[in-house]
Amino acid sequence: MTRAPSLFRRALTYAALLIVSMVVLYPVLLVLKKAFEPGRQFALSASPVPTELTLDHFRDLALAQGSHGELLFLRHAFNSALVALATTVVGVILSCTAAYALSRFRFPGRRAGLTTFLVVQMFPASMLLLPLYVLLDQLHLLNSIAGLVMVYATTAIPFCVWTLKGYFDSLPRELEEAARMDGASAWGVFFKVVLPLARPGLAVTALFSFMTAWNEFILASVFLEAEAMYTAPVGLRFFVGGFTSQWGFFAAGSVIVSLPVVILFLYLQKYLVSGLTAGSVK
Repeated sequence: MTRAPSLFRRALTYAALLIVSMVVLYPVLLVLKKAFEPGRQFALSASPVPTELTLDHFRDLALAQGSHGELLFLRHAFNSALVALATTVVGVILSCTAAYALSRFRFPGRRAGLTTFLVVQMFPASMLLLPLYVLLDQLHLLNSIAGLVMVYATTAIPFCVWTLKGYFDSLPRELEEAARMDGASAWGVFFKVVLPLARPGLAVTALFSFMTAWNEFILASVFLEAEAMYTAPVGLRFFVGGFTSQWGFFAAGSVIVSLPVVILFLYLQKYLVSGLTAGSVK
């Protein structure tokens, strides 16, 4: 008597999940359709299935040249990769050391520092545009990769520190004490015991730092002025303007820009669940 209602509820749940998934994926399917369909304008059809298939948009986008004859989109993608990788390395290194110190040591200003990290997360990026622009101008880092990496790293570090601190809190201190009894130094304990155990938390931190730098548009569009210095999201905006809209190129570029994040997510997914759970709950 109870089996039928259970099957009905399960079928209803699956149907609801299917409908929600279709609603979420529909815009993505439209972008994929435009990327592989001939023509620069969006078709009036609401169907996400293309009537024709072509790779012309991807080919023309890869071969697009700038004012100096360089392959413009490839240059923008290289800039994005360089900024994202540098931001990830700097963010992970600084977050690891800060989070471990806040987790294991008690010192004056510790609670105030944690509160400051939390408060900083409440301010939107657009609110920080003016002070960041002034600072980069004074440091002569406007229109540079180094200045953009510094901005992205500082905006990603507060979240990463909180995530890693929660994960470090979940690690048993007895392992560190045993390593010290065996003669390991403080740095040896950190590098050989703590960091290997914190790989799930590090995966979350690295993915967040990479995504922050790879997908960001507002700060990069303000701080970068030269066409050759643009990142991929900033470069894509020129395909959609006030007088002409090359939606095919824009959709193809959007698909290419999304691939690194998808690949990195699939590679790190085995660490993400445990890392997010420990970092947010503990």
